[in-house]
Amino acid sequence: MAEHNELGKKGEELAVAHLEQNGYLILETNYIFQKAEIDIIAQNNEYVIVVEVKTRTTDVFGLPQEFVKPSKIKLLVKAINEYVEQNQIEKEIRFDIVSVLKQKKGFVVEHLEDAFFYF
Repeated sequence: MAEHNELGKKGEELAVAHLEQNGYLILETNYIFQKAEIDIIAQNNEYVIVVEVKTRTTDVFGLPQEFVKPSKIKLLVKAINEYVEQNQIEKEIRFDIVSVLKQKKGFVVEHLEDAFFYF
């Protein structure tokens, strides 16, 4: 597996662990619908949460969360719409980003709730 793929996989594992530690139930990982992939679908008492995980080795070119582009957001919306319909979900949907930044002393995980409102 290529190094960037391994880094991405590690970032997703850290994101899942972070979410679980904070009381989220993980419903799906790597959910695919057509050309869209949702890294993590989780839920809490109020929401079903679409989580986009962005992992980087440096923030020189920007923070990991800054790499979620409008085209990706469109794909996430399309995929979660299908997931909600297939699973007859009644809860509201929220879109979060988990940013994972590799540093010398380990990884820094940051969870941005309602992340698309930040852009």
